[in-house]
Amino acid sequence: MQIVGYERSGVGSAVLVSDDGDVRRRSLESGTELDGTLGRRVCAGTIDGDVHQPCDRPTAPFCAYHTSTWVCATCTGTCLKDEMDCHETHAVYLAAFAPDTFKVGVTKRRRLETRLREQGADRAAHIRTVENGRIAREIEAEIARRLPDRVRTAAKIEGLTAAVDEDAWETLLAEYDVAERFDLEYGLDLETRPIRETIAAGTVVGLKGRLLVLEQGGTNYVVDLRDLVGYDLETGESDRSRQSSLDSFG
Repeated sequence: MQIVGYERSGVGSAVLVSDDGDVRRRSLESGTELDGTLGRRVCAGTIDGDVHQPCDRPTAPFCAYHTSTWVCATCTGTCLKDEMDCHETHAVYLAAFAPDTFKVGVTKRRRLETRLREQGADRAAHIRTVENGRIAREIEAEIARRLPDRVRTAAKIEGLTAAVDEDAWETLLAEYDVAERFDLEYGLDLETRPIRETIAAGTVVGLKGRLLVLEQGGTNYVVDLRDLVGYDLETGESDRSRQSSLDSFG
């Protein structure tokens, strides 16, 4: 059994596990008990619908043959595809990550709140609606000259127990015409910052973006779900006291 993918908050709360080629969704809802032992880690292969095609190359989470690049992520308004296909209405937004990391981003208008939750944003503001992705990317590229368009995972972890600097956020928003605001909650309510670990055992506290918080023996741990992709889940005792068996995983 191998972890081959995951769903972020906003899309769902689950990891995707391949069992003899069949892909199954394992819940990460709050209160779920996980009891998995991480074994070897290799390339996670590919998923086609509910069927998993494995790969035993040692590069994880994906080898060069199974690594894909989403060209839209690097687009600045000049389409990198053979033919532009992002004709749907897009939103340009600003997102806040506690305490004071702010970024610009774009997404399809209908996916705006979902995209914000996928990233684990704490606050957000919708500042422009445009007719297609090309225009949105042009606006994003202009704003990105002074604001980042990406946020490091480490910065998101550091902010798990912090509050957004409201004064800094409001000062930023004063420069834009805000159409809609978002105050996003994830139900974590953490008093101390979790310890970063790569584990698959514990009680699920919650999920923020792709950051999974697990409670184990009175201590909270935070796991980047991407760090789990490619691992085999094994039964039996682990060399880590925090992990034991696969029997009740999911």
